[in-house]
Amino acid sequence: MIRHMLLSLCLSGGLLYAADEPAKPTPIGEKVPNSNSLRDLRGGKRSLHGFTEKKAIVLMFLGAECPVSNLYVPTLIELEKTYRDKNVQFLAVYPNDPEDFDQVASHARDRDMPCLVLKDFGQKLANLTGVTRVPSVVVLDGEFNLKYRGRIDDRYGAAARKPKATRDDLKEAIEEVLAEKKVAVAETEVDGCLLAKAAKSPVKTEVTFTKNVASILQKRCQTCHRPEQSAPFSLVTYEDAVKHASMVREVTSQRRMPPWQADPRFGHFSNDRRLTRDELDLIGAWVDQGMPKGDAKDMPKPVEWAKGWLHGKPDLVLTMPEEYEVPADGVLPYKNWIIDPGFKEDKWVRISEALPSNPAVVHHIVVYLQPGNSDNPIRPDGSIGILVGWAPGDLGLVAPPDTAIRIPKGNKLRLEMHYTPNGMKVKDRSSVGLTFMDKPPKYELFMSEFANMTFDIAPNHPHFKAEATFRFRADARIISLAPHMHWRGKDYSYELIRPDGKKETLLSVPRWDFNWQNVYRFNEPMKVAKGTKIHSVAHWDNSKNNPFNPDPTKSVKFGLQTWEEMMVGFVAYVYENPDTAAQLAKNPPTMAEQLFDRFDSNGDGVITKDEIPAQMKPFIAGSGVALPEKLEREEFVKLLEGMMKKFQPKKNPEPKKEEK
Repeated sequence: MIRHMLLSLCLSGGLLYAADEPAKPTPIGEKVPNSNSLRDLRGGKRSLHGFTEKKAIVLMFLGAECPVSNLYVPTLIELEKTYRDKNVQFLAVYPNDPEDFDQVASHARDRDMPCLVLKDFGQKLANLTGVTRVPSVVVLDGEFNLKYRGRIDDRYGAAARKPKATRDDLKEAIEEVLAEKKVAVAETEVDGCLLAKAAKSPVKTEVTFTKNVASILQKRCQTCHRPEQSAPFSLVTYEDAVKHASMVREVTSQRRMPPWQADPRFGHFSNDRRLTRDELDLIGAWVDQGMPKGDAKDMPKPVEWAKGWLHGKPDLVLTMPEEYEVPADGVLPYKNWIIDPGFKEDKWVRISEALPSNPAVVHHIVVYLQPGNSDNPIRPDGSIGILVGWAPGDLGLVAPPDTAIRIPKGNKLRLEMHYTPNGMKVKDRSSVGLTFMDKPPKYELFMSEFANMTFDIAPNHPHFKAEATFRFRADARIISLAPHMHWRGKDYSYELIRPDGKKETLLSVPRWDFNWQNVYRFNEPMKVAKGTKIHSVAHWDNSKNNPFNPDPTKSVKFGLQTWEEMMVGFVAYVYENPDTAAQLAKNPPTMAEQLFDRFDSNGDGVITKDEIPAQMKPFIAGSGVALPEKLEREEFVKLLEGMMKKFQPKKNPEPKKEEK
């Protein structure tokens, strides 16, 4: 009878529930046990006790949908800035179970959160610290002893709005901990929103692999998770799925996989990899129900993944001139190979694919177009000659109807290769496949980049900001966007500024991940009028809290290597009028006009003294020109062209002819 009762409890989950009961809250004055429930927005695991060598640690428990929590965010941001240089670590912790990475990242990005943002899965840290509502704050000393738990102050509550707090509880507690004094008021009551628990899966019927799960894996996962691809394991068979079911459930429910960093509130993209809510529920229910296989007749037809080229056999295949041996470990600089296709006339490419021979060690490929006598892919009009890119899961370039990329005669291809060792010494020899149009298309596809190359990220800065702007010189349609940063990148956004001043967010990537750099292709090309601008904002984390940071003690500037930084926004587009490109080529923007667009980083149509790069100021000073507080486009162009004339070398007069 006892054995039967124990078995019943195990099957019903009774014993499991008892084992998973929330930890008892840590009493004031005692050490908070270590918690491994925290993950940062890239999905990296963070340990509470990993934040060492601090005089105090402030845990800010927040809720994305709690109005009281949102009212306090500006106050908390100001406190973080105040105590940042006093060796106080602030951590934004989101404990509500229903809030996934997408929602947490969007909430933090919207509010310009400067500190490290963490998700508390299973509310384990909240339980350890005795937090039951948001917003709550917990102050620990350098030894992780709990010194204060409660409210930020008494200004806001569920039904309270005061112009000023009568007591700054959090600030007082921090000051007392820093002074190594006893916290006078060690615990206060929080008037906010109760923590939200995870809802049980709504799926009540039986879920099987053959009927429900296999089709999801085919659609969302097998692009990478199949033999001879870059993913670490396959998800093609039932046995594959069962073996990795727990991990699949964890990474999908947390929105760590499939890799897609865009904020779902903005833009509709044809290559969106996100799982739907129904798909997530089906995977969760399948694991909960014991991962049944199901009836073989329900199994969808296996996807016939193309061996090699995904869009059919190309008209022309160009391959690296030699193999490259990738070492077993280490960090490799970018490798470049030049291929001369020998084109004697312009070629129009409607489909292009980059194909690594060893995708397990190829992080990405970028194929540039370069004039035969130059190694610079940037053209006089600001567009950049990029033919195609490749990254895990990316499907190359298929141009829209009546559209193609032009490879001018005499151009060479430069294959920029980024290799990531995987523990074995292997070789790679990547290729590029081209499928041509028989005649010139109606629309030529262009790729331009707009970058900020003048930033200087201070050492240990957790939230450095830079901006850049691109201006359309004619009516156009935007095809796709692609942001680019390096290891310290934190977030990146694109905003459209129309000629009438109206603004619209095109794309927001609130959790940048260097390991998953996506091209975001619009479902429908977006029409923009002449004079429309794309304004981008990026943030970097150059602090010790960024595990990818090569050296937080150094300032960082623009550079090609991954230990340096970049802020480059790529935009692919076509001109509304097919004749526009030829007309603009006859009248390219002057150097002064291009510099105005570079310097007007916030896209407001004027340049202030603060927007003038430091590198330019000696040139301006040497010209003897006193800059006004603001300069509009025409004023700047006229002023700069005048200054440039002063520095032009004078022509030597022709020698006088001797008289006979």
